[in-house]
Amino acid sequence: MMSITEEDFELELRSLPGVLNVGMSYGDSGEVEMVKLVILGQNPGPIRVQATQIANLYFPDVTIELEVADAAQATSQVASRVALLSADFDEASGLCEVRLAFEGRVGVGRAESGRLIGAVEGTLAALRDLDCEIPFYLEAVNTVATVRGSPVVVTLRSFSDDVDLFGIAQSDGDPLSAARATLNALNRFLTNPNDANLTN
Repeated sequence: MMSITEEDFELELRSLPGVLNVGMSYGDSGEVEMVKLVILGQNPGPIRVQATQIANLYFPDVTIELEVADAAQATSQVASRVALLSADFDEASGLCEVRLAFEGRVGVGRAESGRLIGAVEGTLAALRDLDCEIPFYLEAVNTVATVRGSPVVVTLRSFSDDVDLFGIAQSDGDPLSAARATLNALNRFLTNPNDANLTN
C-alpha cells in the first residue's frame, strides 16, 4: 500500500499537463527508486524539468524516466475507455450534470450538491448509469493552491474498508476539474464489466 507521501507525490505528477500514466518502482529499502511517466506525444523536456522539481520535494534521489506515447497509441487507449463529455453546473437550480461516454453509450448523472460535490456525485451516478459498479463514496473534495493553478483533489472511500482513493485534475472550471479528478481517482482501481479502464 502506498504511503501518504507517495500518494501526494503521484498526485502531483499526474497533475502535470500531458501525463497519461505514472508508474513507480522501489529499491531494497522500500522507498521510491524510479518513476516512469507516460506522456502524450510532445516535447518531453519541460515535463522532465517539472517532474524533477516535484521529485526533489519528495524523493531527491529518484530517477525520472519518460515514455512518449504517439497519437495512435493515445487514440487506441482512449477508444476503449470511459470519456468525459461534459460537466455543467446550473447556478439557478444548483444542479450539476455530468455526461460520460463508453462504446457508443452515454451515461448521465445529476446531483444538487454544488459545483464541486455535485460534480463528483454526478460523475459517480453517470458511471452507475453505464453499469459500472462503484463501491466507493465521496469522502472529500477541495481545491489546492499550487504553482500551476488550483487543481481539484477528490478523495473517495471504499464502502467495505478504509482504503482511500485520490484523484487530482485541473481543467476549465470547477465542475469539469472535479469530474476529471473523480475519474482520475478511479482509474487505477476500477474496471467496468467489460474490463475497460476509466480515463479522464
